[in-house]
Amino acid sequence: MTSFNLDAQIASIPGAVRQVFDDLWVPDLDPSRPVSFVGVGTSLHAAKVASDWVTTLSGGAVVSRAVDAHDYGTWATIRPGEQAVVISHRGTKTFPHASLRRAKEAGATTIAVVGEAAPDQGADHTVRTCPDETAGTFTVSYLSSLAVLARLAAGVDTTSAGEFESALAKLPQALETTLTLGDPARVAAQIKDAQTLLIIGFGIDLATAQEAALKIKEGAWMWTEAMSPEFALHGTPASFHPGVTGLLIDPPHNDGGRTEELEQVLGDLGMPTVQVMRDDDSSGLGFTTTHPLLQPMSSILPLQLLTAELARVRGTNPDTMHGGRDPWQRVMTGITL
Repeated sequence: MTSFNLDAQIASIPGAVRQVFDDLWVPDLDPSRPVSFVGVGTSLHAAKVASDWVTTLSGGAVVSRAVDAHDYGTWATIRPGEQAVVISHRGTKTFPHASLRRAKEAGATTIAVVGEAAPDQGADHTVRTCPDETAGTFTVSYLSSLAVLARLAAGVDTTSAGEFESALAKLPQALETTLTLGDPARVAAQIKDAQTLLIIGFGIDLATAQEAALKIKEGAWMWTEAMSPEFALHGTPASFHPGVTGLLIDPPHNDGGRTEELEQVLGDLGMPTVQVMRDDDSSGLGFTTTHPLLQPMSSILPLQLLTAELARVRGTNPDTMHGGRDPWQRVMTGITL
């Protein structure tokens, strides 16, 4: 069986998250000031989860938003008193740096969340998460960043009576358990020839669907879309066909039955589906969590494992993404990110 660096990286996630919870200093957010969570790609997905955490845990008292670093670093409005939390794994990309620069020029307080080897970010506060990853399909840094952001969010929690913070302490064990659940290899064998994958996530887990779609595109080289169940029911069914396979993440909140209804629609149109189930691995993709708001930190794991298994059966390389093939190698290495 082909072994990837990605396999070892995914296996290291529970320990990396535990280290963030146990050992890292994290600054406090000022609940009286708005906060912008900023990132691009995987980091933007973490920013979306963090913004939902802060809004929900503060009961809406803290004004929070998630902003693409390309927007924040070029034209987006920045309020002088806001707090800018800029997430970047290697800390070298163009627009996260531009975001920090514009935020400082606007008089915002800046917090950089970056990897251990990142260069100086010039932020008011810098939190370093984990070593550089050995796979091009990043997984550890995503969960490590989310762990930092969860601690930031816990500091403005006025609604959960401490349940969210208590759930953080139990999360590393839940992640370890999740890595043993299901049979991602079986699922990969079933869906490897799909023309397109459609990943559905509701509420705080929409960002999980978006992150999983990016991982599969990077690692397995399959075109993958991510949507909310309601969006997938509005107009989009006109393009559904049997060459599409759906992956449906168990909703972390009451979605009014829409994910279940979407599953029926997909079946009626001849599209196979696989469920990513909480506390049930019978579908082959299962996870467990310690709090509904923390579900994104668990539900992504079976989809990361699926990425590695899809790469194995499809003969792709998640460690280099483009696999040294031209024209991808030439074109992708020529892009200044």
